[in-house]
Amino acid sequence: MSIKDMSKDDLELLSNKDITNLLLEEKGKQSTTELFQKIIELLDLPKSTFDQKIGDFYTSLTTDKRFILLEDGTWDLRSRYTSDKVIQVEEDEMEEEEIEDEEEEETEEDFDSDLGDDDIDDGDDDLKDLVVLDEDDMEVEQ
Repeated sequence: MSIKDMSKDDLELLSNKDITNLLLEEKGKQSTTELFQKIIELLDLPKSTFDQKIGDFYTSLTTDKRFILLEDGTWDLRSRYTSDKVIQVEEDEMEEEEIEDEEEEETEEDFDSDLGDDDIDDGDDDLKDLVVLDEDDMEVEQ
């Protein structure tokens, strides 16, 4: 059944995500704003709904496994894409995180090398009362 053939009453029984799924099946990839404006139009909601609910709508799409956000900022059905492309996107994100981690490590190393010997607290004062025992010296409470 086409979304155009559905009555307003039928559409009101569906969630925004279900309507989005139908829109993407029929028309292909679309932006968040295009999708949400079409939903507002189909449900005959006031225009103020767009500003009030667009953030919630975007969040609901990001958490629904049926949809995928493409590099060009449009949404499409995940089922139209091979797992290779989905995995590639995840690998790219992981590489970016690794690069960020390396940059943070370099920054910490640079900071440490800028400190003089007097600036480094090696923590010996905190450990002066520490006693180290061998296992043989320890008594087992029973």
